[in-house]
Amino acid sequence: MRKGIHPEYKEATVTCACGNSIQTHSTVGDMHVEICSACHPFYTGKQKLVDTAGRVEKYRKRYKLDQKKAETEQDVQKSS
Repeated sequence: MRKGIHPEYKEATVTCACGNSIQTHSTVGDMHVEICSACHPFYTGKQKLVDTAGRVEKYRKRYKLDQKKAETEQDVQKSS
């Protein structure tokens, strides 16, 4: 390895928004992250539903209307 061209590799603390902290090594130093393995839904098994501007409600409403329409069409076909 050539001397003087490599960054300094030092101990670092990674701190999550949930309060979890992990000791590791890094060239960056201490880091703050929003999500870690202790609070990520994939690892915890808890799913968080984020509804942006009512998109989920819009989808459910549209699906219900389509479902009702299909049911009425089936009823009309059965009665014919």
